[in-house]
Amino acid sequence: MMAELDDSLQRFFARCPQAMPLYQRLAELVQQAIPPTTVKVQRSQIALTAPKSFAYVWLPIRTIRGRPETYIIVTFGLRRRLESPRIVEAVEPYPGRWTHHVIVSHPEEVDDELLGWIQLAYVSIHTDQPSSETQI
Repeated sequence: MMAELDDSLQRFFARCPQAMPLYQRLAELVQQAIPPTTVKVQRSQIALTAPKSFAYVWLPIRTIRGRPETYIIVTFGLRRRLESPRIVEAVEPYPGRWTHHVIVSHPEEVDDELLGWIQLAYVSIHTDQPSSETQI
């Protein structure tokens, strides 16, 4: 199973292997913070699940001026919009469900703030309690 996951990750990061350490740091810290987390590598994204998907990692599709050369995008959903300069985009695809996108271009950007948001997303998806009322 581990070899299969490693192969899937190698294929996922084939076009941008230098981004893999960013993902590995994120996955390691999320799995420490949320022990039941498993990884599901898909064609265009990596889902972090426990058992429901609560965060995603994906690679940029094209070069965008002003963005780093190497980065991953971490996506998570909450029942409220977060305001932070780190969030490059927040959209409300349907009422009361906000999807947030954060760029990670350096390992130190996988910090307590980002992990806290991911933990809120985990709690939000697994409870009926609005994430604005959840304390982690």
